[in-house]
Amino acid sequence: MGSPMKIQTLLVTAALLAFAGCSKDKPAAKGETEAPAKAAAEKAAPAAAPAPAGEHPIIAQVGGEAATVFKQRCGTCHGLSGKGDGAAAQALNPKPRSFEDAAWQATITDDHIKKVIVEGGAAVGKSPLMAPNPDLKGKDDVVAGLVKIVRGMQKK
Repeated sequence: MGSPMKIQTLLVTAALLAFAGCSKDKPAAKGETEAPAKAAAEKAAPAAAPAPAGEHPIIAQVGGEAATVFKQRCGTCHGLSGKGDGAAAQALNPKPRSFEDAAWQATITDDHIKKVIVEGGAAVGKSPLMAPNPDLKGKDDVVAGLVKIVRGMQKK
């Protein structure tokens, strides 16, 4: 008879093979899609955590570096809700823009928002208190995410 270690290894291997064959989902037949497996994976995926109190849900939806930049830089003046009511807004004159303002949103282009984000308010004839973010130049995906956050805060 084999050594206890060999027997144990064989038993574990056999159990793993048997378990692998006990899947509830049968393999897709020719011509079938993988929709059932995808649906099961989506059900198993955890739902996005709700936004912290006062934080606009678009920030979490966009996520990634754009969300981090918005929380750390933009949110201090514009607020995490985008209402222009961040902690630093109290000391500013003029007050920061409210991204909820549908009239403003309708008159502004994405390229204009990108320019303000990267080059600051003075670059577009607005308040120099809106600081530039030159480190974001060339980070098109981050800037696009920030624009998506700004656009997503519009009050409908």
